[in-house]
Amino acid sequence: MGCCGPSRRTVLAAFAAATLSATVGRPGSVTAQANPLIALDLEIVTVTERGVVLTWTTFGLDTAGRPVPAPANTEVLLAPADSSREPAPVYVDDTATPFHYAEITGLEPGRAYRFLALSNGIRALPAPTLTTATPGAPEARGEFTTLVPPPGRLLHTIALANDVHYGETVSGILIAGFPPGYQSDPPYPRFMLDAVLGDLRAPDRGATRLLVAGDLTNEATADESRGVRAHLDTWGELGTDYLVARGNHDRPHAGYPDCADCWGEEFLPRQQLTEHHLGELRIIGLDTSAPEAAGGVIDRPQLDALAEVLRADPDRPTVVFGHHPVTAEAGLTNIGGPAFVLDRAAAIEMQSLYQRAPGVFLHHSGHTHRTRRTRPDLDCAVEFLEVGAVKEYPGGYCLLRVYEGGYRVNFYKTRTEEARRWSSLTRGEYLGAAPDYLLGTLADRNHAVARDFSGLS
Repeated sequence: MGCCGPSRRTVLAAFAAATLSATVGRPGSVTAQANPLIALDLEIVTVTERGVVLTWTTFGLDTAGRPVPAPANTEVLLAPADSSREPAPVYVDDTATPFHYAEITGLEPGRAYRFLALSNGIRALPAPTLTTATPGAPEARGEFTTLVPPPGRLLHTIALANDVHYGETVSGILIAGFPPGYQSDPPYPRFMLDAVLGDLRAPDRGATRLLVAGDLTNEATADESRGVRAHLDTWGELGTDYLVARGNHDRPHAGYPDCADCWGEEFLPRQQLTEHHLGELRIIGLDTSAPEAAGGVIDRPQLDALAEVLRADPDRPTVVFGHHPVTAEAGLTNIGGPAFVLDRAAAIEMQSLYQRAPGVFLHHSGHTHRTRRTRPDLDCAVEFLEVGAVKEYPGGYCLLRVYEGGYRVNFYKTRTEEARRWSSLTRGEYLGAAPDYLLGTLADRNHAVARDFSGLS
């Protein structure tokens, strides 16, 4: 693998802070360590109505004084924020690892909790980023509040994922080899996708459908298209268990000797809308890929097909997914600029269709590799959600849980050792700006929305 982790200066400064922080907390629970160790990059990744997921990495210094991942144990102490008692251990794993993933369950909905995350008695600290280290951030405050779930029965659990980039060999490059990227052996798109697929069928995730919103491949070659299809087929059946939409990396590439549209031969023809039903819930997939551009388009026949489908049953609860983000806010806040998202004419027409189809409640996209909600340009009650990439930090997917009285969205990092190592490594992408750009706010990653889905089955 390539270079990893924070800079030496950051780690040395954090060593000093960690030494100080190791003297605070519950008496007897946190002690200064003789061996140099720092627990850094603390993130509250996931907050549900009854649980929380915390991640961090432990570092030491090698003989040359360079920061390197260092194995240690994993411990979380917790107490209700309105309680006078000190936080008590609720999670202990003595397996030594540098890449810590602690999932705590059994909490009360809508309640605030204080916590300490520890490794070998050293308190885990958030990295010095705007996302997690500002005074109001839950990681900096050492406090989070569980969600209040929508009322009624849980009806469906759907995974939202995107940006696998199967076949890619260097992650984090923006343009012409800049900034320096990250590599792995074996190739990271394979083990990161496998980590997602392994997660989704686990009892504590329980997804019954998977939506992959584009950039399944890196260059849409025949080998890449067949390879990613083979991985997905181990999880389920295309068009039934998992659904796909084409991204800009999946577009037909001129000059391939063995196929004019290799991705299309494995999955779907270009600019083709798909419609699926999960009971009474409707799922619409859109191809927003352009022939030779990173930005998105929707050709007239596909827009007309979308209008026809929504007009025929405007009140049916509906999820739409496609690769390119739709809103003006998405265009103004991503590092590629407005030309990187769906073209404005198609975006406004699509949102006008949503205004007349009140059943549409969520539009899932990828492309920016970040997790973020953006405001619609028109007055429509639709959540526009970008989901972080499968292939790199933070490395995961969202679960959309649909209840009779609304829905809940949660982002999860993948949790195999290999995936946790790669996610920790690729925090350094974009010259260290990846956490602030890609992670998103806690509320963007985890939220519940009230909506009447009592007619769903």
